[in-house]
Amino acid sequence: MANVVPRSFLQVAAKEEEAAPPLRVVQIEGLVILKIIKHCKEFSPALVTGQLLGLDVGSVLEVTNCFPFPVREEDEEIEAEGANYQLEMMRCLREVNVDNNTVGWYQSTLFGSFQTVELIETFMNYLENIKRCVCIIYDPSRSNQGVLALKALKLSDSFMELYRSNNFTGEKLREKNLSWVDIFEEIPIKVSNSALISAFMTELEPDTPVTQCDYERLQLSTNPYLERNVEFLIECMDDLSMEQQKFQFYYRNLSRQQAQQQAWLQKRRSDNMARKAAGEEPLPEEDPSNPAFKPIPEPSRLDSFLITNQISNYCNQINGVAGQSFSRLYLMKALQEN
Repeated sequence: MANVVPRSFLQVAAKEEEAAPPLRVVQIEGLVILKIIKHCKEFSPALVTGQLLGLDVGSVLEVTNCFPFPVREEDEEIEAEGANYQLEMMRCLREVNVDNNTVGWYQSTLFGSFQTVELIETFMNYLENIKRCVCIIYDPSRSNQGVLALKALKLSDSFMELYRSNNFTGEKLREKNLSWVDIFEEIPIKVSNSALISAFMTELEPDTPVTQCDYERLQLSTNPYLERNVEFLIECMDDLSMEQQKFQFYYRNLSRQQAQQQAWLQKRRSDNMARKAAGEEPLPEEDPSNPAFKPIPEPSRLDSFLITNQISNYCNQINGVAGQSFSRLYLMKALQEN
């Protein structure tokens, strides 16, 4: 019988982490969603954030509790107070035997404008301490149209690898086969309630339930929402145009530098031919001290990728709201004719 080599707890835990399945579902308690909606709507249109607490179980990330972050200004002392507030909240939750494992954070957004460099940096800061995390995005302005605008996002593995190397040149992106749609991954959300809560909600539900959300779906006026989306879309198009001008300027400088290098090489080769004819040693054809051979740094494509993502988001929102508006108008027209 072969001898079984004993393994330590750390070795077993490391192997479990390597064999962990990919994240498939974010399971959120109904009470957590209500807390997020209440916090975001109370401070709307100001943007707020909060902590998500729960458990990471296999391919499911369970969110069982949350608490809001205090609204603070940009100040080092106030930021330190915010960090102390988070630690104190987690300590209090641990004392009352509530899940206090951090699994991510939630934040509100205005008309879906959330795809920024700050969001990516927050993801990377969280991933330094926990294995997996998600960001729950809630849009109160979109929810006013009768849709629960709640989505769970995470960074793709290929993008995180490239972000750590801080190399977003065109050559590297082609090598990794990474495009603007590969930055974020949206994880399906599953709402979970206990049996007692489900039974209680069934008892409260009337025979013909009509909720406020049902009335909101019948609103015909969507002009303010569409106008703001179009305004943000135009701003993003201007930003994308500025990013393209940066690359055009870079390629113009690159072509100008290549022309200078070719002219310098031709001159150096003709000088070397003359030196060889005179019996002298030829000069090297590479001169690092020459400004013409100094490499020009290529601009990062991260900002243009994020702007393109944001443009796609605005277009999808406009398309969805406009389609629903046409359906409502045709419905009202048919009702008036009848």
